[in-house]
Amino acid sequence: MALESYVRARLREKDILLMTHIVLGYPSFEDCHRIVEAMVEAGVDLMELQIPFSEPIADGPVILRAGQRALENGTTVQACLDFAQEVARRYDIPFLLMSYYNIPFKYGIASFASSMAKIGLQGTIIPDLPPEEAQGYLKVLKEHWLVPIFIFSPTTSDMRMKYIASFASGFIYCVARKGVTGANTSFSEDLAGYLGRCRRATSLPLALGFGVRGKPDLDYLKGKADIAVIGTQTIRVAEDRGIGSVGDFVRSLR
Repeated sequence: MALESYVRARLREKDILLMTHIVLGYPSFEDCHRIVEAMVEAGVDLMELQIPFSEPIADGPVILRAGQRALENGTTVQACLDFAQEVARRYDIPFLLMSYYNIPFKYGIASFASSMAKIGLQGTIIPDLPPEEAQGYLKVLKEHWLVPIFIFSPTTSDMRMKYIASFASGFIYCVARKGVTGANTSFSEDLAGYLGRCRRATSLPLALGFGVRGKPDLDYLKGKADIAVIGTQTIRVAEDRGIGSVGDFVRSLR
């Protein structure tokens, strides 16, 4: 798949790639444009664009609040797709949509996949959609050359990892711990052991998210994961220091 090829090509130039995450419509779409521009200029390799949803099971308090604010501001799925189209055409990095299955289901999975393909997106991360329930969705994605990003967690058994990997493409998203995004993660030998299990279960590149906050975390992950995912911390930086600080923060991660 094109996304996997892109990741492997970038890894020939960098020790580890960086994927960032924004909640569309928060603080506003205008601000989202500024944040994406700053991140791309700072050297982000790929990006998740989250369509806010009213019942997000994997989101921690920071992203949850951002999603609620975006919905209160009137953010719609179509507005998110329109934004995704603009940034995918403007910037030469892969963009993925992240949301919950109710969003493409209500939109119509065939229409949703067709829209993503026309926009120039690479695929989706849908954390509440296990492979057993995803067959129709996977079929539609494949028809449009879109990748389904599946998720491993520390509680996933070795057998289950191999099963999940059989449906995945692009890369595998490894969550660093149980629970939701944004909480503290211990970058320890336990995490290294878990990533070793992930590596044995698939030949796909590995992304590690949930709790990545700064350069020491990226340095620790080099050689253990291929992509570091940072989302909550960039929202904190934008809220605490202003959107103008996001680019400097991303550059500091290298």
